[in-house]
Amino acid sequence: MSADFNETRVPTTDWQAYRGVLSRRVFAFLIDYAIVALLWVPAAVIVFFLGILTLGLGFFLYPALFAIVAMLYFGLTMGGPSQASAGMNVMGLALARTDGRPVDFLTAIVHLVLFWIGNAVLTPFIVLVGLFTDRGRLLHDLLLGTVVVRRDRY
Repeated sequence: MSADFNETRVPTTDWQAYRGVLSRRVFAFLIDYAIVALLWVPAAVIVFFLGILTLGLGFFLYPALFAIVAMLYFGLTMGGPSQASAGMNVMGLALARTDGRPVDFLTAIVHLVLFWIGNAVLTPFIVLVGLFTDRGRLLHDLLLGTVVVRRDRY
């Protein structure tokens, strides 16, 4: 996919573009959350100094810090020109919208939040949804109108 954000790319109907996507998504998830955990450490140090500078008010960011770091990470990567997070890039995946428009920052964050809500409510069943839907789409993909494709076939 080119870096032109105005490009319209409708996901392909070729079944090979979706073969093995579910297993690749699991490994991409593990890679991405390892990266988010590594990014959380310097963010925690920054919040510590911010807490000292604000006479303790900055310490109130700690409970939400992991979510903030994850939202920024996924919003900037999946909503960026590559349309994929670092883990998705390693696994050769990309996120696409079914209407052909590029995924923006807000759509990437909503995708993440819907994934978290789906995991909280349906824990193991969120991945099972992909076994019974066309193109291996998960529940949050269906709700948001997105699909994950193999980059080499897209």
